[in-house]
Amino acid sequence: MSTDPPKPPRVRVTAPRTRLESAAGAYPVSREMAEQSDVGELFIRSLIRSQLRLAVVVASGFLFILIGIPVVIATFPVISDLTVFTVPLPWVLLGLGIYPLVISCAALYVRSASRNEKRFRDLVDDS
Repeated sequence: MSTDPPKPPRVRVTAPRTRLESAAGAYPVSREMAEQSDVGELFIRSLIRSQLRLAVVVASGFLFILIGIPVVIATFPVISDLTVFTVPLPWVLLGLGIYPLVISCAALYVRSASRNEKRFRDLVDDS
C-alpha cells in the first residue's frame, strides 16, 4: 500500500470573460461588407434606399412648390397686375423666389444625406 497523500483534483484556470470574447463569434459589419456577404449587401441596400427616399422627398417638395407658384398666379389674377419697380410680380416671384428655394432644398438634402452617411459609418465602425 502506498502512503502518499491523495492528490488534489485538477482545476481549470481561465481568464475572466470579456466583452470581446462574447463578440468573437460575430462578424463586424465592415467585414461583412468587405466579403460581399448577404448581410453586407443588406446594409448597403439600406443606405441606398434611405438616400433614394431622401432624394425623392426633397425633389417632390421642390416640385410641389415650383408648380405651386404658377398655380397661385393663375388662381389669383390680381397678382399679375401688381408690379415691383415696374417689374411684374409674377416675374419677381419666379425670378427671385426660385433661387432661394433651390439653395434651401440643396442645403437640406446635403445635410440630411450627410446625417444618413454618418449613421451608416457609425454602424460600420461600432461592429
